[in-house]
Amino acid sequence: MRKSTTTNKFAVCGALTFKWLKGRGLSGVYFVISDDHCGITKAVEKPFQGATWQRCQVHLMRNLLGHSPTKLRGEVAAAAKRVFQAADMTEARRRLTEFVEQFDKSAPKVVACMEAGFEDAMAVMALPEKYRKRLRTTNMQERLNEEVRRRERVIRIFPNDESALRLIGALLAEQNEVWQERKYLDMDEFNEWVAAQKEAKRGNNIVALAG
Repeated sequence: MRKSTTTNKFAVCGALTFKWLKGRGLSGVYFVISDDHCGITKAVEKPFQGATWQRCQVHLMRNLLGHSPTKLRGEVAAAAKRVFQAADMTEARRRLTEFVEQFDKSAPKVVACMEAGFEDAMAVMALPEKYRKRLRTTNMQERLNEEVRRRERVIRIFPNDESALRLIGALLAEQNEVWQERKYLDMDEFNEWVAAQKEAKRGNNIVALAG
């Protein structure tokens, strides 16, 4: 009961936060990456209806290793990486089968965890190849969070909320400029892909109506 209550509270808080972000102008959300916290996944459903949810592969790897016997952790990690780094879904499914066969008897909990998380962890395969490395995990966001914490620890105590927002806002603006200059996540091809997906969907709708 306690876990369910906590999850529901997190889902409500998350939904309110996402609603606030939408109110500030956030739009065009097609892809959401997070760990497998039920509160987050539920919170995403309504505000960003239709968006694809990607389960962070790093978090799934931690889950796999948490279920793994100590002596098998190295093998589990190597085999899981082979699954995650597959070139396409056909290859990923073949490697998943190999993973299951390898650990079915020696680490059944690991196998169950991988099978349960596989589809969500491989959602990124639907994206153009150049974006998969950046968007298969939450690493990009977590590195940014670490940078915010690093700056915050220097000040330690803020006189008010506004001063904290100024510091974080300046940091985010600076980081955005760095990403733009280095083309860290060039979205031109992604936007073209989204437009093509919409056009294809529109075409399918026309065919369906015509039939």
